[in-house]
Amino acid sequence: MALFWLSDDAWAAIEPHLPKNQPGARRVDDRRVISGILHVLKVGCRWCDCPAEYGPSTTVYNRFNRWSHRGFWLKLLNALADAGAVTKSTAIDSTYVKAQRAAFGAKGGVPHAIGRSRGGWTTKVHVLTDVIGRPYALMLTPGNVSDVKAAPALLERAGRMRYLLGEKGYDADRLRRLARDAGAVPVIPGRRNRKRVIRYDKQRYAGRHLIENAFCRLKDFRRVATRYDKLAVNFLSGVALATALAFWL
Repeated sequence: MALFWLSDDAWAAIEPHLPKNQPGARRVDDRRVISGILHVLKVGCRWCDCPAEYGPSTTVYNRFNRWSHRGFWLKLLNALADAGAVTKSTAIDSTYVKAQRAAFGAKGGVPHAIGRSRGGWTTKVHVLTDVIGRPYALMLTPGNVSDVKAAPALLERAGRMRYLLGEKGYDADRLRRLARDAGAVPVIPGRRNRKRVIRYDKQRYAGRHLIENAFCRLKDFRRVATRYDKLAVNFLSGVALATALAFWL
């Protein structure tokens, strides 16, 4: 099996954001452990099957799990995106991720973004991309939550934008008002049951394929394409780390 290792350029971008002055024993090689985490995300293996070249598999998993609960992986994505995102035109969309048997059974009775949809038990990953199709904001919901219902919370993280691109599933008067109040022009086609024709910039709308391309690229990471994590915070962290590697490093 080919092993994954962070390049010098990727490590130079990550290293300044790593936690400093943490209590406890000195951490083992951060670059080696994070490379191991990314390897597991890419190939989709179990954490216990992480190759020994990355160190003990328990160390690799514990680092991922502990920093997930601290929100570090999301903060890393936000920091990398803030340094380079171009948000003149923002596209919004979601994709379904099938939840496998291993994703069920989390303790505490708290919902972890899994719901029954037409595809079975799924999680929805909601994404905002910049004008060149790079995801910079992520959110999870159960698979049975509609796109238009989830959109307002995600758009709070959009920043300044001139256009909002979305498919027909985002055609709602309140969402259009929300975009206009934020100073953006909604580029969203109307549903068939609209009593009046919705006019939109079809040429600009053609650029929405970039967000579909982004989902395809993210699902090259097998632990993003299929959900095995019981905890929503861990699955979202995995998506964030895959996004950082695929688009921002």
